[in-house]
Amino acid sequence: MSSSHPHQDEDPHRGVDENDEEEEAMLDPNDAAEEIVDDGDAAMDSGSEDGGEDEIMQEIHLQNDSAAHFDKFKDSIFTIAQHPKLQNIVAVGGSEGEDAGGIGYIFDSTPEPSPVLPASYQSNPNERVERKGLEPIFTLEGHTDSINALAFTFPAGEFLVSGGLDGKLRAYAEQKGNWSFLSEAQEVEEINWLAPCPSPTYANTVALGANDGSVWVYTISSDPSAPLQIVQSYFLHTESCTAGTWSADGKLLATVSEDGSLYVWDVFGEASAAGLTQDNGQTVVGLTALDQRFAVEGGLFSVAIAPQGAFVVVGGAGGAIKVVGLPRLTSGNAASSSKAKGKGGKAAGNASASAGQAGQILADIQAQTDGIETLSFAPPPLTLLAAGSVDGSIALFDSAHRWAVRRHIKEAHEEHSIVKVDFVKNQRTGGWLLTSCGMDGVVRRWDTRGGTGMANSGFVAEWKGHRGDGEGGGVLGFVQGDGNRIITAGDDGISLVFDSPVA
Repeated sequence: MSSSHPHQDEDPHRGVDENDEEEEAMLDPNDAAEEIVDDGDAAMDSGSEDGGEDEIMQEIHLQNDSAAHFDKFKDSIFTIAQHPKLQNIVAVGGSEGEDAGGIGYIFDSTPEPSPVLPASYQSNPNERVERKGLEPIFTLEGHTDSINALAFTFPAGEFLVSGGLDGKLRAYAEQKGNWSFLSEAQEVEEINWLAPCPSPTYANTVALGANDGSVWVYTISSDPSAPLQIVQSYFLHTESCTAGTWSADGKLLATVSEDGSLYVWDVFGEASAAGLTQDNGQTVVGLTALDQRFAVEGGLFSVAIAPQGAFVVVGGAGGAIKVVGLPRLTSGNAASSSKAKGKGGKAAGNASASAGQAGQILADIQAQTDGIETLSFAPPPLTLLAAGSVDGSIALFDSAHRWAVRRHIKEAHEEHSIVKVDFVKNQRTGGWLLTSCGMDGVVRRWDTRGGTGMANSGFVAEWKGHRGDGEGGGVLGFVQGDGNRIITAGDDGISLVFDSPVA
């Protein structure tokens, strides 16, 4: 690290007149600094340039609110996923270090109870004992570059899939509590994200987006002859596919790209059967930057579909947010319809749909100044949309009132980028609670009705333990189940478990 101050071994009196030498020596800043250090009066938060004792002291006094931790990684944890049935089972994936490949683990996030010893066995009742880290249940190996995405399949979590910067999609199967490697496939150079399909009709199906803009949908099966089956592949994005999400019924898949395009794919053909696809026969909505009303300079990075499926929202550079209408697609017997199409027949069952406002730009909103990294809808009957920005703020929009800004928490994570926002889907709270994490290394929870702390921002609580503050210890993701426990993925290579009971 460069410095404007002279080094300690340099002569502080070089070039000084002999008559003034004594006076200049008395005023020399280096000598003054040395006296302060010798007296032990240096501020506790002053860091030495060579990474000396002061920085170690900061590590020792790091606040840690966690109830448990997982620390098997040698480098960053980039992604985290939670079992849909067993919320204590979590998968984390990341890097083994530069040029060392990727690694991942499955572990039980349940904190171990602290041992209680009789007073007669305690030499010092207040003595602090180092907490033991959680142990892995299974290790995800085989990736030659960082694991960038993880997903348990729905509805029962029978399989776990990992996606890497090596382009590999690897699948693992669970049987009677034991995990094992199933199969792998590779069609792309890098995988950016994975999203499990929520529909029980199309169980164990996942979508992925790649750096070349392509989108792939796979179904995972325990059949050894075809464990990874390609359902669909799409190639309309011209640059990296940055995010993707399924509709709540699992019938439509929305993806966005750095090229500023949005496509909503008719993965299983139900929209096509109802005559609602575009001319390409693949999408129900397709918008690109060629439409100036939709253009976002710098690209799109986040996407969310409203719980009731009426519209899709995309977020991009400069705080831009666009709301686009979706067709109404319902099916009284999706399974029968799927079987009929599989036999080459036309639409069957009670499928019905309406084009409505499909593809129309319903709103163009902006409350933040930098990229929208994450979007999340509150559960019905609430009509709130939360947007987390690189500028460190969270904006809350009301979809039922022309997307009015209900709250703008400008310093939600100070100047640090927000990585994820997610509503707590808990019947006891009515869905008002929102959890966020950022590159400051902090997890926070908000009451979106307002009030409480931080100048009525809705602040409820926060949890610390990651290094953060721009020092490579941000929180790159979290899972929270019903909201009573938050498990993080840290850029510092640690996964922390926070107890966060909701009222």
